[in-house]
Amino acid sequence: MTRPLAAQVLDRLVRSFEAARDPERAWHAEAYMRDQFPFIGLPAPAQRALGRAVVDGLPAPDEDDLRDVVLACWELEEREYQYFACDWLRRYVAVPGPGFLSTARVLVTTKSWWDTVDPLATRFVGGLVARHPGLRAEMDAWAADENLWVVRTALLHQLHYGEDTDTDRLFGYCTRQAGHRDFFVRKAIGWALRQYARTDPGAVRAYLAGHRHILSPLSVREASKHL
Repeated sequence: MTRPLAAQVLDRLVRSFEAARDPERAWHAEAYMRDQFPFIGLPAPAQRALGRAVVDGLPAPDEDDLRDVVLACWELEEREYQYFACDWLRRYVAVPGPGFLSTARVLVTTKSWWDTVDPLATRFVGGLVARHPGLRAEMDAWAADENLWVVRTALLHQLHYGEDTDTDRLFGYCTRQAGHRDFFVRKAIGWALRQYARTDPGAVRAYLAGHRHILSPLSVREASKHL
């Protein structure tokens, strides 16, 4: 049974988004996303503004409220509801405990595409692991997972850690998945390395020099963009 706050958020959300439905914009968004998901037709700034208005004046959620709302958003058809869920999790990343990682995995592995996986990885899972370091072992397991989106999440979860990046894990994950056949994993390797190069370009140059023979050309090209 949905808890009162979660029910209120969902009711407000659906009424607000439905009132702003734009079929023409929805058609263009669906085409851009290769017709994988239906859309309401909200441009990102409008979607975020409506989302903020939905929760304006409501109390902060607890962990159960977060879980109820985001899982309900994942059940709704239109993609904007999943975007709202990602934004809400990012806003309240300090609320859930380590057990919430299992919920994050459901989100990563359901209706999976880069547009939800990447914000979940870089802005929520990364924050959850930073607050609960015991989850690093879970990230080690995710980095070896058979699901490409789980692997991508592990590769990207430290994207905004900067000087707090665990380089053994970053480089270890990249090495482990260097030969992965999927574009999204190879791209994530390059992105993670490129971002860390902003903090320590020398370390990334050294890593590329020693591992270029096993990394894909895509990963190397992405990692080297600003070196």
